[in-house]
Amino acid sequence: MTSEKILFVFDFDHTVIDDNSDLYCKRLAPGGKIPQEIEETYSDLGWTHYMGLIFDYLHKHGVTAKQYRECMNEIPLTDGMRGLIEHVAEKGHECIIVSDANSEFIGYILTETGLKNAFSRVYTNPAKYDAEGRLTIEYYHTQDWCDLSTVNLCKGQIVVDHKETREREGTQYKCVVLVGDGNNDFCPALRLSEKDVVCPRINYRLWKKIQKLKSESEEGKDGLKIQAQVVNWTSGLEILEFLKTLN
Repeated sequence: MTSEKILFVFDFDHTVIDDNSDLYCKRLAPGGKIPQEIEETYSDLGWTHYMGLIFDYLHKHGVTAKQYRECMNEIPLTDGMRGLIEHVAEKGHECIIVSDANSEFIGYILTETGLKNAFSRVYTNPAKYDAEGRLTIEYYHTQDWCDLSTVNLCKGQIVVDHKETREREGTQYKCVVLVGDGNNDFCPALRLSEKDVVCPRINYRLWKKIQKLKSESEEGKDGLKIQAQVVNWTSGLEILEFLKTLN
């Protein structure tokens, strides 16, 4: 017998929360500014290394776990996200987070907002405090198989592995719903099938990439294709309204 369970895959920054948790913590620096020599290490490929240098700098200036937690708790949830997540959890569907943020920040926010129990798993870069109280961060994994993803996190592979593991354990999913906004949500979006749904946040990078693919397809160009149904959103409540149409 096939279960009607849906797997919801949420990005975190600019999706569940309406900001970037990594960048938000920079306001804890003296004068709210990180030195230029650290800023120059930033790249899409080296994000985790960049954040490690920021955490080191903040530690040198006395920033504590309590300050990080208070800082994270200032970030609002994205409009309609609480309603969407609570509805999905109440209906017995499975929610996971796949994010290039870090485990400490996500944990703080999910605990403070009361949403922690809505998610069965959080896949992200592990972070912890060392013996001196410095926040440290590591790669989730090191990958060389996906050109669309950063070296430390291939979201597409994580989603595929999670789904296959659950299915081996006996869970059968009606479909996957991917909710995201950024470049790193593009890989998992491409791996979805026709029965699945991808929900890109309007005017963010994932939405722009999908719009570009759509226009190229209309022009007859062969290339990457999104097979899943696309549901654009500015509020989680728009995704919630769409869910009510799923039989």
